[in-house]
Amino acid sequence: MGRLLFSGLALMPLSVLAAESAPVAPVPAAVQVGSGMAAQLGQLAIGLLLVVGLIFLLAWLLRRVQRMAPRGGQVIKLVATQALGPRDRLVLVQVGGEQILLGLSAGRITPLHVLKEPVHLADAQAASPEFAQRLMELLGKDKH
Repeated sequence: MGRLLFSGLALMPLSVLAAESAPVAPVPAAVQVGSGMAAQLGQLAIGLLLVVGLIFLLAWLLRRVQRMAPRGGQVIKLVATQALGPRDRLVLVQVGGEQILLGLSAGRITPLHVLKEPVHLADAQAASPEFAQRLMELLGKDKH
């Protein structure tokens, strides 16, 4: 009999049990609707802020993890790239000790030339692009 009573109580909604145990003072309907709406909007705003904050936190963590990953062990390295048009470009990649010039276009990669002597990175980086020089001049940060 005790089990039957307990299982019957377990199936009852908690609001019914609460209503029976403690009398609740009547609250005007206007106050209930206004405060209920404000509470729901507040919970919605807090939940939205938590989700947006979580997205930013995960993006920050992803960037940190990618920076910490060792890049020295890569077999294929991008040495240089030159845009030829909106969809076409030349790419110089190094595979092991060999450098290959590739032509990239929409949906196609074509090997153009295998270099007998590798291009040195210091020479390629010493020549600053004309656009970058002009931009630095306009910003007033030219080192000359």
